[in-house]
Amino acid sequence: MAKSKISLFWFRRDLRLHENHGLYQALKGAEAVFPIFIFDKDILEGLKDKADKRVAFIHHALHDIQTTLQANDSSLYILHETPLLAIKMLTGEFDIAAVYTNHDYEPYAIGRDAEVKRFLETKGIPFHTFKDQVVFERNEVVKGDGSPYTIFTPFSKIWKEKYATDKKVGYPSEKHLGNLYKTKPLPFPSLKEIGFEEVNLDIPSITPDKNIIQHYNETRNLPYVNGTSKMSVHLRFGTVSVRELAAIASKWNDQWLNELIWREFFMMILWHFPKVITESFKAKYDRIEWRNNEVEFKKWCAGETGYPMVDAGMREMNATGLMHNRVRMVVASFLTKHLLIDWRWGEAYFAEKLLDYELSSNNGNWQWCAGCGCDAAPYFRIFNPTEQQKKFDPEMIYIRKWIKNYRPGYLDPIVDHDFARKRVLEVFKTALNETQ
Repeated sequence: MAKSKISLFWFRRDLRLHENHGLYQALKGAEAVFPIFIFDKDILEGLKDKADKRVAFIHHALHDIQTTLQANDSSLYILHETPLLAIKMLTGEFDIAAVYTNHDYEPYAIGRDAEVKRFLETKGIPFHTFKDQVVFERNEVVKGDGSPYTIFTPFSKIWKEKYATDKKVGYPSEKHLGNLYKTKPLPFPSLKEIGFEEVNLDIPSITPDKNIIQHYNETRNLPYVNGTSKMSVHLRFGTVSVRELAAIASKWNDQWLNELIWREFFMMILWHFPKVITESFKAKYDRIEWRNNEVEFKKWCAGETGYPMVDAGMREMNATGLMHNRVRMVVASFLTKHLLIDWRWGEAYFAEKLLDYELSSNNGNWQWCAGCGCDAAPYFRIFNPTEQQKKFDPEMIYIRKWIKNYRPGYLDPIVDHDFARKRVLEVFKTALNETQ
């Protein structure tokens, strides 16, 4: 390609052309904007499953973006490389005025962006990033002394007060697509060309169902009904605007708004306490002597524990990349409390399988279930999976959907509930008392 003065917009966790903050700022600039996406070799080479649903979802979302770009006489430039090498290559190919993107808050992404920024500085190219995947970030919702909240309820109270009083600002990037760099369609790599396989994806609607959200309080705990918004996947990849979802939630259902706030709470925790990636938020919980039985762990992963709600949940996730939120709590509690297996093992397995995987939420929720996280359930709160099934799937509709040919006694339970409850209480008490 001939050299041409342009700005780049780098898509990451913001795979949409509408209401995209960083893209809006780029398109409002003086230069034509060339959108890029980098299939990051550093990330892709670490994925075990070549039929990874997340890669397929990204590929699908990029197709949608490319269709709209072509309708505006532009194209997406897709690279399959490490980010730094990709950016270096682009600076050799184009006369770049600036690079625009949106903030990312995970440690890998922070390091990646710092490396790219340092390189661009050597070329005299500004690197502009903007808040997009959350409503409030970092230090925007903190205590009066500037310290972070570690309890959700006061955090959510201040979040809502701030949201009610802040001026709502939109970023209608879709109205400025005329400022895109004009070019013929560029090659669009197949999944196979980047080392992955085609998979069947059941992608939830990008439009929230008003009826579901308005009745969310009554249906959110029932895995056998269509009672959740299924927006988590779209939030994960930024195919929807969190600002638009927050506006909907504030009108339709406060409980659903709380779920959006929990997501931002855990992002804030990860930002202020990055140690949680490898350590318990409550340090004394790292003294627990986990059993970490590998045979039992594999049975849990496969959905072969003999507890129907646990097994149905794991089989749902293995098949679809998703699991109902109530069931996620049941399976996480079962692994950490019934089997006494380190929460980090479960967190890592979810990280491999979940289509809506976000580091902060996955880590925060696993630590919550294990009792070692901030504002966590107390360690002596132990879900009885049989009682959970009776309460939330009484007719076993969900269970029969995911455990084919289900019958009572289909598998011998991996452990007796009463025995497991007594065992975990003794182990936790011993570990926690040692530091008192």
